[in-house]
Amino acid sequence: MDHHVLSNGTVWLSAPTTNDIDTITQCCQEPSIGEWVTIPVPYRRRHAETFVEDIVGSGWAARSPTWAVRLHADGPVVGMIGLSERDESAAEIGFWLSPAQRSRGLMTQAVNLVCDFGFRSDGLALQRISWRAFVGNYASAAVVRRAGFRYEGRSRLGSVQRGVRRDHWLAARLSTDCV
Repeated sequence: MDHHVLSNGTVWLSAPTTNDIDTITQCCQEPSIGEWVTIPVPYRRRHAETFVEDIVGSGWAARSPTWAVRLHADGPVVGMIGLSERDESAAEIGFWLSPAQRSRGLMTQAVNLVCDFGFRSDGLALQRISWRAFVGNYASAAVVRRAGFRYEGRSRLGSVQRGVRRDHWLAARLSTDCV
């Protein structure tokens, strides 16, 4: 699958490149990102290199696209959002945003852009996009709630983060849901 740039004129989503490695590394130093996202802690430059060079490209090829969140078409990375294919008609969404850009509705806009692309017949033609987050990640839960996801439950010890099992919340948005 070719990379697709998505924008609504407020946020721009484009594939992260090697030019973004230092900014991604810097963003991932934020403790709240490491607390809620399954990234290595401490996060080093080599982790960002592996992410951009190995995971992003192969993800697009495998219907699991990742976008850098930007405030301008050629602006620096302020967040990350992606879809991980579960099967041909379903994917899981994940995201993070730098603290300086939070509480402005940017991630909700990004989630809506990604979901619209995911559901479009000329996008991924998905029927379901699911979300999960560790219990207590109220900010992420608020984003997906505003983006039309419906809460489906709690999975006890359903996820692993750095070798520790944790409970997570589940929600999903279907292509047929009215948002």
